[in-house]
Amino acid sequence: MSTGPLPEDLLRELAPQVLGALVRRHGQFDSCEDAVQEALLAAAVQWPAEGVPANPRGWLVTVASRRLVDQVRSDRARREREDRIVFATPQSELLARPADADAGQDRDDSLALLFLCCHPALSAPSRIALTLRAVGGLSTAQISAALLVPEATMAQRISRAKQTVRSSGLPFALPEPAERAQRLREVLQVLYLVFNEGYTASSGPELTAPALSAEAVRLARLLRALLPEDAEVAGLLALMLLTEARREARTAADGALVPLAEQDRARWDAGAIAEGVTLVSWALPRGEVGPYQLQAAIAAVHDEAPSVAETDWPQILGLYELLERVSPGPMVTLNRAVAVAMVHGPSAGLELLEVLAQDRRTARHHRLVATRAHLLELSGERAAAAAAYRQAAALATSVAERRHLAGRAVELGDQLPGTVSVKVVPAER
Repeated sequence: MSTGPLPEDLLRELAPQVLGALVRRHGQFDSCEDAVQEALLAAAVQWPAEGVPANPRGWLVTVASRRLVDQVRSDRARREREDRIVFATPQSELLARPADADAGQDRDDSLALLFLCCHPALSAPSRIALTLRAVGGLSTAQISAALLVPEATMAQRISRAKQTVRSSGLPFALPEPAERAQRLREVLQVLYLVFNEGYTASSGPELTAPALSAEAVRLARLLRALLPEDAEVAGLLALMLLTEARREARTAADGALVPLAEQDRARWDAGAIAEGVTLVSWALPRGEVGPYQLQAAIAAVHDEAPSVAETDWPQILGLYELLERVSPGPMVTLNRAVAVAMVHGPSAGLELLEVLAQDRRTARHHRLVATRAHLLELSGERAAAAAAYRQAAALATSVAERRHLAGRAVELGDQLPGTVSVKVVPAER
């Protein structure tokens, strides 16, 4: 064992694995999640002082199993609940045996947990929220920010989703092929949201949460191994790799955000870019083109451009126009507005933003205001751009993004009269 600060990414990585192991063995999703949360809390308290055990996953499985037994024993309807929770061995033996003693206990059930959380009895928003909570390890606040839903509403949604899973009686196993196809869309969206939260954190002092993105990539690889002929699965993995390839260049030494146009492209991960390009090149010709393939294609155009000036903006605009037909949404339109501005001029992009300003989902979203500021800056409207950057900074929940936006406002305010900033800060996808 080694003592010292507890690596938070270790607990985040192990949480879905431990929950999957408990649900597979005992059933009762909601009770198992409660037990896992208690085990994680115990680890957060004990491991920094006593050291991380040689088998941290096994330690968590054992402690969570004991917490689950305690929950069953202390419940008023103990006997009824014990009848519903099927233990593989007697409780006394469970408490005495070493961690992960059962055959097959080392297997990773994260993918099965993904599909369980995407239960067809749940609404699509509830499936996404529950999976982000149970598999992605996101807090309720992070989920609400990612989905643009009030935190109190999200807490109720997750609670109701857990109750539905509990009463569904669905066995903990990967679904049959026909059902799997129906539930794949929600699984892909969940992984996409988890990755995005890791790549640009919705709140907090750090711009990124690498452990979240790494977990999303890991699960996407597992999903591709399960469904090797699915073009959208390949497209999502490609999108993640092509985006993740830029992570090291996205922040300066002091943690400040570095826009795409200012990044040192020599720091981009050439191996990840090559793998992503190979995947999207394989996926696009295989039939119906989906939104993840199109987003991956856009990311590939950015990543393969030797410089900002050599970026093929007309191709990016064409891809966004196709994406908006395949999967319309305010964020797609927002990114298309940047491409429109780069091809047809900032005034054309600003006109498109006026449509989004009428959409209550994005009217006061900091990304819309920041994009308006950027296009105003390109138009030479320095004072208006500075005011918009300040407004965007006030709306942003990420400390790193807030500092960057406020810094842009200060830069514009400090310019000499008559000068025009033409700094290009394009959307990354």
